[in-house]
Amino acid sequence: MLAAGRFATFVVGGLMAAGSIFSAYAQDAAAAAPAPANALEVELNALTPSQKGCMMTFVALNKLGSPVNKISFELAFFNDKNTVEKITVFDFRDLPQGKKRVRQFDMPNVKCEAVTRILINDTPVCDGPAAGECMKGLVTRSQISVPFEG
Repeated sequence: MLAAGRFATFVVGGLMAAGSIFSAYAQDAAAAAPAPANALEVELNALTPSQKGCMMTFVALNKLGSPVNKISFELAFFNDKNTVEKITVFDFRDLPQGKKRVRQFDMPNVKCEAVTRILINDTPVCDGPAAGECMKGLVTRSQISVPFEG
């Protein structure tokens, strides 16, 4: 009877370890997975101090099924207390299908080092794709240490 108890403990322990390994593998695979084919990719590329405040550089790639004639993003900037410091709208103009575009915005009175996270809150203007497709297909990433979410 004692041997059966040890066997059950061994089997359960082995199953838990296998589950942990699979879970870690699935998380790594999801993180490395490419953006979906029908996506609007926006990358936070750089935050650079400027004379006015902070120059923000973004790289956008339209993989949606149609060109975007005009798009704007409402962004929320968080500080080191994890509270919203500022909300503003950036006009990214047009994003042709399959083309990368770099967009820069100089944020007056914002110190780059004070920005701890940026969130795309909404797409108030999205002219071209079907209603809601810009936000639905949004995929964000950051090339710097500041998290960028959508």
